[in-house]
This record gives sequence, structure tokens and C-alpha cells, in this order.
Amino acid sequence: MRVVHWVGTLMLLFFLAVTFGQSMATDEDRYSPLKRFSQVLDLVERYYVQDVDRNEMIQGAIRGMLQELDPHSSFMTQDAFREMQIDTSGEFSGIGIEISIVDGKLTVVSPIEDTPAFREGLKSGDHILEINGESTVDITIMDAVKQIRGPRGTTVELTVLSKGESVSRTVTIARDVIPVHTVKLFELEQGVLLIRLTSFKETTMDDLRAALAKAGQTPHSGLILDLRNNPGGLLNQAVAVADAFLSEGQIVYTKGKVSQSEMNFEASRNVLDVDSPMVVLINAGSASASEIVAGALQDHGRALILGEQTFGKGSVQTIIPLADGSGIKLTTAVYYTPSGRSIQAKGIDPDIFVPFIAQNNEQEARMTIMREGDLIRHLENGTEQQSELDPPKTQVQEMLERDNQLRMALEMVKAMPRLKALR
Repeated sequence: MRVVHWVGTLMLLFFLAVTFGQSMATDEDRYSPLKRFSQVLDLVERYYVQDVDRNEMIQGAIRGMLQELDPHSSFMTQDAFREMQIDTSGEFSGIGIEISIVDGKLTVVSPIEDTPAFREGLKSGDHILEINGESTVDITIMDAVKQIRGPRGTTVELTVLSKGESVSRTVTIARDVIPVHTVKLFELEQGVLLIRLTSFKETTMDDLRAALAKAGQTPHSGLILDLRNNPGGLLNQAVAVADAFLSEGQIVYTKGKVSQSEMNFEASRNVLDVDSPMVVLINAGSASASEIVAGALQDHGRALILGEQTFGKGSVQTIIPLADGSGIKLTTAVYYTPSGRSIQAKGIDPDIFVPFIAQNNEQEARMTIMREGDLIRHLENGTEQQSELDPPKTQVQEMLERDNQLRMALEMVKAMPRLKALR
């Protein structure tokens, strides 16, 4: 017993010694980098050729630290933090693009529809090489946003290199107020609705509910949800939009390091009572929240996904305010579709791959069909009643003529009841 007791005591002492040593090593490992940082900061303040501002240096260090993590984690100054809050909830002045750092290059994720950038022809995947003549090499997202945004009516000059091109172009874009309304509704044919979501802001679900209410309570024969060039936005709005078309089941779940980052969202009900045949349009500009919606509807078999592979942003960022009014945007989780797919760097593959085919001016001219209703001062049909939600008929015609993906979506959503009956 004495031997056993002695051996046990020896083992206990050995365990305590090892644990104490590991604790010391852990503390040393933890604080050694901070000690080195303090030394470098002191050396710069002492010997750098010019006086430096300690606060600016520490902010720069924080910015660099977060920038090294991933393209979506970043430090926000007080001004940048306020801009972020405006971006998600109210109007702001700018050109209307979502940007990211891709392979070290400032890249357009997607232009927001009906904004100056959209009208100037900026496209998903364009690299912004210069802003007002200054190189964007090593620029941060927040610095880029600060330089691109500005008062309405002022201009910003961007040097852009498009995908597949070898020569850059310079465009001068006038800033404007970027609209917050994110939902547009069209009637393509009798009973077939097109819902175009341009982004996911705080008002998106309210906008969607209002748009469908305007369309009336009559049953719809088909629904096309256009998420192309939608850069995403708020997670809760993506969940709400998916919930609008699902009556049950999981919408999305997230996994992170801490329990607070692990979330699970279930469909509560089909809140808009819409069960029409449905096609969702996606492309490389569909990112983040758009991918959540498309992935949920695809996994549940609620909609046919048509178009091109999405952007592949499958991470969740948490905004954390700091005491001085600044903040950080930190990647805290990765989200998964109901079937357990991670979209990160992979994206959503469409059920039917249909690449977009741009029409040149000559082709567009040949495709434009002139009808009696297009003639100036034509006689009105006294019995025809114009729908309140309809744009002029020529606008819908032009949309279909110039958009091969939309034409295919229209044919598919009309054919879905017949295809289902053949099973």
C-alpha cells in the first residue's frame, strides 16, 4: 500500500508539475506576441523619422490583423461604422456596388440594379484597379467604400478591368442616392409574376409583402424569383424570404466556435400563402443571403433553380461595436443549407445551367417587334384594363427579348404543372 501510495503521490506531483509547466508555457505563448507588439510600437515611436500618432498606429494594426483573417472580417472606424448602419437601414449616396477583396484584388461582387454603377455597365467580377487615379493594391474594403461613396452629384473615377479582357477602361460615375427598396414586381404573362430582389435590407420582407399584396389575392399560375446580381445582406431577411415560400422544414443553420454562433432557423409557415410553381434565377453575382434562399428552396424541392453557379460566400459576419464608436465585422460562423451543404467557396449549382447570352445592338434591333400598341397616338382598347402592378407592355417585352435566362425561366415555370402531372 505504501508503494502504491508513493507511486500515486509521485504521479500526482508529476501531473501537477506538467500542468504548471503547461500553464506557464501557455501564458508565455499568449503574452509573448503582445510583448513583441509593444516593443515594436515603442521602437517606432522612438526612432521613426517622423512623429506618429499612437492611436492611428494601433488602428492600423487592428485593421491589418482582421484583414489577414479572411476577405470579410474588417475593422470599422467610427465613420465606417456609421456608414455600415446607414447601408443596411436607410438611404446613402454612392454609385451602387457591392465590393469584396478576391485574390487580393478589389472586385465587384455585383452592381445594384437601377444605380449609377449598373447603368455604367459595371458587372460582377470586374476588378477595380484604381479609384480617382490611386491604385487599389492593398486597399481595405472600408477604405474603398469611403473613397467610392460621396455626396450626390459628385463623381468618382474608376479604372476597371473586366473578366476576360486584357485592357482596362476608365469610367466616371456620378454619385446618386441609392434606393433602399429592394423588391420589384412585374407580371410577365397573365398570372405569371416576376419578383426581383436586389439585396436584403431591413425593409426587404416588408417590401415583398407589399408587392405581393398589390398583385392581388387571385391564384398565380407561376412565380419567378430573380436573385441574380443580388449581393446578399441581412441573415434575418434571407430567412424571412425563404420562410415566405416554405411551410415547414429547416431553412439554414450555422456552425461556429462558440455556442452563440450556432443557430438554426426553421420555417414557421408559408407566411404569404404562395404555393405556385416557382423558378429561382441565380448567377455569379448572387451571394450570401441570396445563396441561403436559393439553397433552402432547392433542398426542399420548392423551386427549380436556373441560371449559373453563385458567388460562394457561405460565412456569417457579426458586427461588434467597440466602446469608442468604432466596430469590427468578424466572421463568426459558416452556414449550411438544410441538406448540410456548405456553400463557402463553392456556391449553389443550378438545377438547369443556362448561361446568360448578351445581345448586341444589331441582334436586339432584329428581335424588337413593333406592334400597334407601340405606335404613337394609337387607338386605345376601351375594354382592356391595365393592371396596377404592370409596367408598360413594351418594358416586359424588352426584358424578355434581352434576357435568355428569363425567357427560359418563364417557359419552365409554365411547364412545371404539366411535368409534375407526367410523374
